[in-house]
Amino acid sequence: MEIFANRISFHLAMIEVEKDSVRDLISDLPDSIIETILTKLPIKDGVRTSILSTRWRYRWASMTNLVFDDRGVAEYEEIVHFIQKFLLLHDGPIHKFSVQSSYMRGSAEVDQWLLYLSRREVKELIIELGEDEWFKAHSSLFSFKNLTRLELVHCELCPPPDFKGFMWLKHIDFQQVVFPQDDYDRLIASCPLLETLTLSSYDSIELTIHAPNLKYLTVDGEFMELCLAHTPLLVAANINLYISDHIVEHLEQSSSCNLDKFLGGAAKLERLVGKVYFVKFVSVGIGHGRRLMTYHHLKYIELYEVSFEDLKEVLVVLQLIVNSPILKTLQVSVSTASRTKIEPEDLQFWDKNTFDDAMLHELKTVKLSDVSGMPVEMGFIKFLLEHSPCLEEMTIRPTNMTDASVSMLVELASFRRASPQASVVFIHDPM
Repeated sequence: MEIFANRISFHLAMIEVEKDSVRDLISDLPDSIIETILTKLPIKDGVRTSILSTRWRYRWASMTNLVFDDRGVAEYEEIVHFIQKFLLLHDGPIHKFSVQSSYMRGSAEVDQWLLYLSRREVKELIIELGEDEWFKAHSSLFSFKNLTRLELVHCELCPPPDFKGFMWLKHIDFQQVVFPQDDYDRLIASCPLLETLTLSSYDSIELTIHAPNLKYLTVDGEFMELCLAHTPLLVAANINLYISDHIVEHLEQSSSCNLDKFLGGAAKLERLVGKVYFVKFVSVGIGHGRRLMTYHHLKYIELYEVSFEDLKEVLVVLQLIVNSPILKTLQVSVSTASRTKIEPEDLQFWDKNTFDDAMLHELKTVKLSDVSGMPVEMGFIKFLLEHSPCLEEMTIRPTNMTDASVSMLVELASFRRASPQASVVFIHDPM
C-alpha cells in the first residue's frame, strides 16, 4: 500500500504524463483502499488527488486522520494558511489531528483550531511547534470528550476548576508542558484509562501518580518528589532523573524512603531502567533494616551511574535484586564522577550486609560497565557470582586497561561461582 501511495505521489508531480492511464488504474478502487492511500500520502498530495478522477474529487475533504508537517512548506504563513483552508473545507469527523512543524509558532490560529476540533470527535491530538516556541492551550482543549491520545510539546496548560478529566485518554506524551503544581497530579488521576505516560524535561516538580491502568511510564527531568502511589498494573518504568542544588538540599532534609515511595505501588513491574541520578534519588532514606516488598514479576533491571562510593546506592541495587525472585537480566554502569579513597569501615560492607542467604535463582545475564576494581565493586561482583546458580554470562567493561585492571582479572579468577556454566567476559574498549 505504501508503494502504491508513493506511485500516486509520483504521478501527481508529472503533470504532463498520460492522465488517462492513471485514471484507469485507480478509478475503480474500493472506498476503503482510497481512504488508506490518502492516509499514506503527505496531506498536500492528498488534496491534489482531486485531479485523478471524478471519484477522487474532494475525497480528501472527508479524511479522518489529518497530519500536517513541514513537507512541501517553506514558511510559517504558508502552513497556517494551508491548515486554515483545509479545515474550512473539511467535512465530517476528525479522528486524528497532528501538527509537527518547525515553522509553527504559538498564535491565535492554534486557539481557533482547538476550538474547531473540540466539536469534531477528535481521538488523537498532537501539537509540536518550532524549537523554543511555546503556546498556551485554549481552554477548549479540556472539552475534548473522546481523546485517547494527547501529545504536546512546549505548552502551558491550565485546567479549569470544573474539569472532570479525559475519560477515554490512554496515552499522554508531554515534553516541557507546564501546569500549576497541583494540577499535575489532578490531570493524571482524572484519566482513569491511562496506560502510557511520558513526561520529559521537567524542573523541580513534585509528582504523585494515581493511575490504576498505567502500564508504561517514562520520566525525564528534575523532580523534588516522585511517588507511584497507585500504579498496580505498571509493567515498565524508564526513569531519567537530574538533581540540582535545590533538590539536593530538599533530599538531605527528607526522612522518608524514596525507594519505598517510588516502587511501593508497582507490584507488577517487569522492567526497570534508571538513568543518571535515579539510584541516588531513591537511595534517600534507605537502610539495612528496611526491606522492600517482593517484586514477583521484575525480570529486567538496568541502572546507570551507580556510585559505589555511596554505600546507600549499593544497598539500593542489592535491595532491588534480592527482592526480585525471577530477575533474569541485570545491567549496571558505575559512576565515574569521582574516585575517592575508600574508608576502612566501608571495606566491611560485605561482611555486614544481611543478604548472605539470598539466592538469585533466575539471573542469567549480568553486564557491568566502567568498573575500576575498587573493593566495593569487587565485592558486588563476588556476591553476584556466589549467589547466581543459573548465571550464564557476566560481561565486565573496565574504565580503562591499566595495571589495576590486570589485578582485577587475577582477583576475578579466584572468586567462587555458584553456576558451573557461568562465563566471565572481560571486555576492553580501546580509545
